[in-house]
Amino acid sequence: MRILIVEDEPGIANFLREGLSEEGFAVDVASDGKTGLELAVTNEYDLILLDWMIPGLSGIEVCRNIRKINFDVPIIFLTAKDTVQDTVFGLEAGANDYIKKPFAFEELLSRIRVQLRSKGNEQSLLKLGDVELNLDTHQVYKNSVEIPLTQKEFSLLEFLIRNKGKVCTRTRIIEHVWDVHFDSDTSVIDVYINFLRKKLDFPGEQSLIHTVRGVGYIVKEE
Repeated sequence: MRILIVEDEPGIANFLREGLSEEGFAVDVASDGKTGLELAVTNEYDLILLDWMIPGLSGIEVCRNIRKINFDVPIIFLTAKDTVQDTVFGLEAGANDYIKKPFAFEELLSRIRVQLRSKGNEQSLLKLGDVELNLDTHQVYKNSVEIPLTQKEFSLLEFLIRNKGKVCTRTRIIEHVWDVHFDSDTSVIDVYINFLRKKLDFPGEQSLIHTVRGVGYIVKEE
């Protein structure tokens, strides 16, 4: 899952980038409103964290401009403004949620997960055949047997299952599972796909992850 952070305070931006990266998200950061808006309208993000008081364009202006072309991406305001009027103003500008500074990272993470579930009208449990992926506990089971995955393997499987039935190109995978600035050599994806196949494909079974030669990968219900 790919998140954009628009935050001009380096300490907060780095804290969020590190924390969300450890949770398996691919993260981009912009330090001003103009750059944030450019990234938001030219890239595909699963969620945007937007500071209110940023240079260039304010968070309110950025939010309103995003909503002119994208009604789906969840936007969470991060701000020191704390009046009821401020909250209402931010939500009416198009934000989905509003969290006041200072905030606990665990609370922010919980709000992010709520928005991501709401976006896809999903439950906390994703399923593909006999594989179950629990977004809350970060556990994966196949036929009730727990399959231990690394954070990156979990994120890759989550992205594939969220897009089941669709071909996931290497470009989309590298953007959503790895940082957008990752080396353009996408061979690392093939390595991690093999890791997943070794863990998820039991002997005698057909692989859950199918290769679309020259394009990418697809998972689908058999």
